[in-house]
Amino acid sequence: MGTAYQPVTEELQRWILAQVAAGCRPDDVLAAMLSSGWDAAVAVAALEKTLLDHEAAKEAPLQALLPAPTAALPGLALQGGAASVRAGGRDVDVLTTLKLPTIVVFGQLLSADECTALMALAAPRLARSETVDNATGGTEVHAARTSEGMFFTRGEAPLIERIEQRIAELLHWPVDHGEGLQILRYQPGAEYKPHHDYFDPVHPGTERILQRGGQRLASLVIYLNTPDGGGATTFPDVGLEVWPVRGNAVFFSYDRPHPSTRTLHGGAPVTAGEKWVATKWLRQGVFT
Repeated sequence: MGTAYQPVTEELQRWILAQVAAGCRPDDVLAAMLSSGWDAAVAVAALEKTLLDHEAAKEAPLQALLPAPTAALPGLALQGGAASVRAGGRDVDVLTTLKLPTIVVFGQLLSADECTALMALAAPRLARSETVDNATGGTEVHAARTSEGMFFTRGEAPLIERIEQRIAELLHWPVDHGEGLQILRYQPGAEYKPHHDYFDPVHPGTERILQRGGQRLASLVIYLNTPDGGGATTFPDVGLEVWPVRGNAVFFSYDRPHPSTRTLHGGAPVTAGEKWVATKWLRQGVFT
């Protein structure tokens, strides 16, 4: 059976140059194309032609090919380096901040009782976690993600509503601009390999996904328990590891759907016990 025709479009060439502008090596760009389903011969030819054409033309600087940044982002407004901030009737500690990328580690965003209650509500509905299917905009089980999970709808229960309001006040972003809370359980050996949370415009399924609220702009990962070993949230581009501690959370934002945001992240394997997290993704517009 022959290989399906895969046209090398101007959009693809712009994407290739944008990856190079962000510091990606050609080998890494090729690997990304192959993992997205491109035929190897077509991918190699497209990569070589794009880079050679750009070198010959000497058009706009590579940096100009990056996607435009989003003007407004969710985030924390700290006054005078405050060590805590009041949100949703609770004092939330600010433990660590990083400027590039924007990362904030919060202490005690949730109480111990809230963490226990969330896990109890979610446990009966857990199933094998899925990832976005880039080709269709749907979801699929993927070997890179070996956790179990479920989604709450916004405001589904008083506890969910209270937590969502706290997050909205903390990050200055409307509740209806967020996806429902996702609860994940990682058992020993389970992990989520490094990935980006934004929806890459190069994939054919992205247009469908964006119809439900626009692009993702930020992620908040809340730790519902402290595992006996492993399970750190890792940021390979900046060499940062955030260890899971019950009630704490890590927030990060990305102003464009591109690796230049340096928000590549993953969930390291759990080595002992279980890890439970609640994830909140924040969108450009109202999420439906």
